[in-house]
Amino acid sequence: MRNYSRVITALDVEDYAKAKSFVDKLYPQVKVFKVGLQLFTSCGPKIIRYKKGAGVFLDLKFFDIPNTVANAIRQGVRLKTRMMTLHINGGEEMLAAALEAAQEESRRLKIKRPLLLGVTVLTSQKARPRAVLSLARSGLSCGLDGVVCSAKEAALLRSRIKQKFIIVTPGIRLKGAIADDQKRTAQASQAFACGADFIVVGRPLLKAADPLRALKELI
Repeated sequence: MRNYSRVITALDVEDYAKAKSFVDKLYPQVKVFKVGLQLFTSCGPKIIRYKKGAGVFLDLKFFDIPNTVANAIRQGVRLKTRMMTLHINGGEEMLAAALEAAQEESRRLKIKRPLLLGVTVLTSQKARPRAVLSLARSGLSCGLDGVVCSAKEAALLRSRIKQKFIIVTPGIRLKGAIADDQKRTAQASQAFACGADFIVVGRPLLKAADPLRALKELI
């Protein structure tokens, strides 16, 4: 049961009503819900405001010029998100601008700063562990709070990077389940054993007849 708080449910659905339904079914067992590109494009901040007592992981993977990303991060702070993602490949200047914007806006609003997480290599792609390690080091050196990577690289990062940082691991599947479009998947227990702080789970819960039962099976 203690691992429920480490599960982020990905609300990868097409509209507000479906997203709201999954929040109602899974909260308070699930404490954080991911809002990604599909849902945010569909209904924008409306779904972020409907979160009950849960936190929001705004997973828009910002990757643009520093000024644009900084302004987007400010908006994310105003929505009181708990976590946001940026592509580490956006470069040092972009990451620094994002961090500065998050700090300034949080101080202005007198709220806790959201965690800024760097995306290394998408789990739908093949990746060389050394490349993921290099990206992680680059992002953390810029002041990011953590990284997003698959379980296959999490253990390597924990062993090679000697500082405190957060790992969020997507691509989680039940044992024997199909991987869909994911290349680097793992079971929840494997991800936690490799050093993940949080796991992101979407389709195994969204496609289940009983999402709460599926969550219990997953954990």
